[in-house]
Amino acid sequence: MTIIRLRYIHKVRDRYGNLRFYLRKPGHKAIRLPDNADPTFLSAYQAALATTEIKPERPKIGGDTLAGLIDAWQQSAHFRQLGPSTRENYRRILRRMAFEDYATHKVAHFEAKHIRSFVARLTDTPAAANHRLRLFRMMFEFAVHDGWRDANPTIGVRRLREVGDGAASWTDDQISQYEARWPSGTQERRALTLLLYTGQRRSDVVRMGWEDVQDGLLRVHQLKTGAVLMIPIHEMLLREIEQCRADAPRFLMSRETRPRAFSANGFYMRFVAWCREADLPAGLSPHGLRKAAARRLAEAGCTPHQIAAITGHKTLSEVERYTRAVDQTRLAREAMERIARVKHYPHFCKTAM
Repeated sequence: MTIIRLRYIHKVRDRYGNLRFYLRKPGHKAIRLPDNADPTFLSAYQAALATTEIKPERPKIGGDTLAGLIDAWQQSAHFRQLGPSTRENYRRILRRMAFEDYATHKVAHFEAKHIRSFVARLTDTPAAANHRLRLFRMMFEFAVHDGWRDANPTIGVRRLREVGDGAASWTDDQISQYEARWPSGTQERRALTLLLYTGQRRSDVVRMGWEDVQDGLLRVHQLKTGAVLMIPIHEMLLREIEQCRADAPRFLMSRETRPRAFSANGFYMRFVAWCREADLPAGLSPHGLRKAAARRLAEAGCTPHQIAAITGHKTLSEVERYTRAVDQTRLAREAMERIARVKHYPHFCKTAM
């Protein structure tokens, strides 16, 4: 009996005990193959052998290149002091940057015109371009402090104009539509109430539980900023969390065979599905409820400082961006009311016409 051994075949047994076959050629992406008893196995093997794609190789890291700076910055105290979610987001972008052609350029040779050019590659996605510029700024600031170069080449490089304001804020009608679909006592309703009446990010909401409740306050240790907040529990929120089991480790739990706490991304996907079941328009997200919370606080007459005490924003500029529409409407009404009180208002209107 002749035994034929095919090159690059790897056998892997999955968690269910099933044997899976892959073509794994050095420098190429692995390709799943059918079972070796399948009549199509050989033809699939030949096709995979002919169409394998070469994986992109990361540029060789020189100690004085941008790729080297990327690695060095991630090992720095400044980077390690960032919040866990921020570090993970930055690492994701940095991994992409490490594969760009400019990663092989020497740090000392970068100028402002180069930064503009590299950022301009993402002109079609200005938010992503500005994230890239932010990382360039932070890395080169580290490079200056650590003696890699004398000046930061990102100084004077402007951010690209972003047309939108990020995640869409929920309207009161959309909130009511969601509540009509998911009644009080359901996990779907509890999720919305936690987001809306705490004003927190999903990464913080999924970690909330009874252990965080203290004397009518909800203790929040923000994952992104590290800030610790004590938020008064609104009566609407209290009604929902009181319907949660006292022994539940978290207010929100996944509904798998063995319930466990949500991850931030897992919760996001589940929440979007709940919105879809409520026939809400696409694009609404948990972060939009954070904006809606800030809007409602502004409509209630809260100052930016009071709103920041709830949302945990470190700068008032971000709070003001969330509440800009509310402030514009209020100021416009006040302006018209003042004009209405002017004695010669009819004459003013005639002159203006």
